[in-house]
Amino acid sequence: MNFTFLKVAAAAGLMAVLGTSAAAQQVLRFSHTDNPGGSRQAAAEVFAEKVGEYTEGRYEVRIFPAGQLANDPKAIEQLILGGVDFTVSATGSYATHLASLNLTAMPFLVDSYEQGWELYDNSDWLQGEFDKLPEVGFRVLATWEAGFRSFTTNKPLNSPADAQSMKMRVYPNDMIRWSMEAIGFQTVVMPITDVYLAIQQGTVNGQENPIDTIKSLRFYEVAPNITLTRHVYSPLPLTVSEATWKKFSPEDQAAVTRAATEAAAFSRDLVKNSVDSQISEMKAAGATVTVPEIGPFREAVASVYDEARAVYGAEAVDGLLADADAIRKAMPSN
Repeated sequence: MNFTFLKVAAAAGLMAVLGTSAAAQQVLRFSHTDNPGGSRQAAAEVFAEKVGEYTEGRYEVRIFPAGQLANDPKAIEQLILGGVDFTVSATGSYATHLASLNLTAMPFLVDSYEQGWELYDNSDWLQGEFDKLPEVGFRVLATWEAGFRSFTTNKPLNSPADAQSMKMRVYPNDMIRWSMEAIGFQTVVMPITDVYLAIQQGTVNGQENPIDTIKSLRFYEVAPNITLTRHVYSPLPLTVSEATWKKFSPEDQAAVTRAATEAAAFSRDLVKNSVDSQISEMKAAGATVTVPEIGPFREAVASVYDEARAVYGAEAVDGLLADADAIRKAMPSN
């Protein structure tokens, strides 16, 4: 047999094998806005590793942190369109596509991480809302952790009276905006990726986010007054594009769900146990950390529940409030 023919045949066979291997492993795009050193990135790396392991290498999750592909609202839009396969964001960020999810940002629903986990994992009302999301174009796989929202400002914030002279950045969420305005802030809507520079330039006086986000995105550098109000529990549902989900076999759907759940456990443990050290690190870097009297803040936002009833209906608002109240009573915080 001609030697040249053998070489060509062998090369063609190798290319066919490589082509089959490349086709067998599909790349899935995971977009988020956390910095590479943040907890979202750490959990995303766990998720990516587990997806590869549990699908036996059929899928590779490629992570794009720090808003490389899109900010949070755009990433969710891309999720619906199929341009992004996974994203992880605050529940309220998804409310543009299911307005009732705004209600999860009602102030002071829960007082502890454990109460928050129970709310997101077992609230009948919230699970019912999550069940509507596949029709929108994405579904919740698990809930990762970010923590409780607090303030960073470039002027001291000890009470609602101090808010009267401040502009507060908010993301597009009615509940957050109503709460901030009830406290006394002027509100300015902008993507999180623009916030650091906006504070630096004086466009806004501060922002509110969980400690993990404040530390990761270094907001304490430009707004060094950290006020620990813990006014909203703000975890991070991990979502998958419904178009992507439908392409998975049942076995791969189970594998991806398992990976998401295990990454959620990692995320919850990491964030809960990192808060004190993160606060200490920010203080060492020059931030001032205060725990204000919470009563005046609670009183200031009391009107928000009635605003919510007027817009979203008493049945929805009272359903979530009832679930949260039952959880607080069953699991009193220390």
